[in-house]
Amino acid sequence: MILADKIIRLRKKNGWSQEELAERLSVSRQSVSKWEGAQSTPDLDKILQLGKVFGVSIDYLLKDELEEEEYTAEDTAEEIAEHRVSLEEANAFLAIKKATAGKIAFAVFLCILSPICLILLGAASEINILPLSEIMAGGIGLIMMFVLVAVAVAVFILCGAQTKPFEYLEKETIDTEYGVSGMVKERQKQYWNTYTKYNVIGACLCILSVLPLLIGAFTENALATAVGLSVTLLLVAIGAAFFIIGGINWTSMEKLLEEGDYTKDAKKNSNRSGAIKTIYWLAVVAIYLGYSFSTNDWKNGWIIWPVAALIFAALMTAYHVFHKKD
Repeated sequence: MILADKIIRLRKKNGWSQEELAERLSVSRQSVSKWEGAQSTPDLDKILQLGKVFGVSIDYLLKDELEEEEYTAEDTAEEIAEHRVSLEEANAFLAIKKATAGKIAFAVFLCILSPICLILLGAASEINILPLSEIMAGGIGLIMMFVLVAVAVAVFILCGAQTKPFEYLEKETIDTEYGVSGMVKERQKQYWNTYTKYNVIGACLCILSVLPLLIGAFTENALATAVGLSVTLLLVAIGAAFFIIGGINWTSMEKLLEEGDYTKDAKKNSNRSGAIKTIYWLAVVAIYLGYSFSTNDWKNGWIIWPVAALIFAALMTAYHVFHKKD
């Protein structure tokens, strides 16, 4: 059996049209038609891609005397694990992610702002602006902080419940129906300017956020410093919201295209990296609570979070570099 017949046989066995196979190989439908009509032969790179797409050995494709398919163990396993995504399912996923992006950004906004009441009340009681003892001010501030965090956690849980049916997009290799990749790439192209703008705004706000803190510190006034710190947290919260909204919408498209952090290889190692992230942030929470309760210095303990975020970014970068080398 010649290569042309094998391509036809394998394509039909998978239930794909010539357009669908062409989309998977990043070639035109006319190219596939010529291969199947034995009018031309795919180059070596495309033959390797054909073997990977169909999950068969290269020997089977190139040797005419081999009539029965020779499946590779690795590709067969991947094929079994694949979840086929329809155009309707892809549109539903993108719509849900767009709807929840703003809610998640708001929840993170609340988490970052949660210590502000504690900081301002603590400074006000320290210089006797308010008729509150330090213990009373700290108690009210802690209550407000935990209320805001509780609201944020509720939002996270509700958004997680909405997106739970699509968890497989992060963990499993997928197979998209005809038209899905084209639709997502078009949306990605249209969203690129917005994504870039949100990243620029977020970055500028986070960089400029240090200015109010510095200005407050230069005054050598406790209340001015507390107000400067609060404005800093507000700017960081707004910047983070822009990052999150843009990032969620962009990564939702990457998940469907299996690009960025959601390639097939990345998904194989997602459990390991997920465990690292969970352990790390649980440790950070434990350190923050341990320090704050032992020193009763809740208004300054917030510094643990930006430091932890920088260390986390460095650790994950090192992990990905090491994984690629490995």
